Amino acid sequence: MAGSGAELLARVRREIGGGENLLVPLIAAGQAPVETLRAFAAEEFHIVRSDWRAFLALAAQSNVQAQREFFSTVASGEGLALAKLRDFAAATGLSDDDLATYRPLPGCQSYPAYVAWLTLNGDPHDALLAILANFAEWGGYCAAIAKALREHYGFDAEGTAFFDFFAEPAPELDALGLRALDDVLATGWTPDRAIGYARLLHAYELSFWNTLAHSRESATPAP
Repeated sequence: MAGSGAELLARVRREIGGGENLLVPLIAAGQAPVETLRAFAAEEFHIVRSDWRAFLALAAQSNVQAQREFFSTVASGEGLALAKLRDFAAATGLSDDDLATYRPLPGCQSYPAYVAWLTLNGDPHDALLAILANFAEWGGYCAAIAKALREHYGFDAEGTAFFDFFAEPAPELDALGLRALDDVLATGWTPDRAIGYARLLHAYELSFWNTLAHSRESATPAP
């Protein structure tokens, strides 16, 4: 028995934990060059648009109401975040043309590619657990980056809005995700495959951060 959604989610997060994010401490200390921030913005420009479509597709595939609502809400958030991301990119010196012509790094794009793979090849129930298991760390990373951008890089509220948006606690969304997971468990679904998917998604997220940490100037657009 998997128990409640909350119990399952806590267990999976413990199992997939580990690995070091090399980039966030650099940004937090003000040691990451602006070129890295530009690359971050350009990579996220591709990621947000891909995840937005993937979450909408998962919502359309879902036959559990709370699950459909969860994916629709997350997709809506990606749409709101895209405008804020453009403001962050502009604050680093990037134009819309720079974003459009940027050549993404494979190690950064493995995360959205796998989300898209889950959307096409996985069960929406499996995708729900994998995505929920990896949500918590992202908010903490964004909070640390927003603080660093203000303190070390001189960004204003518009320039940090993308990170502030994701750093803000979202108890209603968290509750909806847990309700969706409970409802999915009630269908008789078992999380055996989903735990493996969650572990891969966690590894691909770390790949995003650490690729940028190791490739600070590679393929980085100049303003």
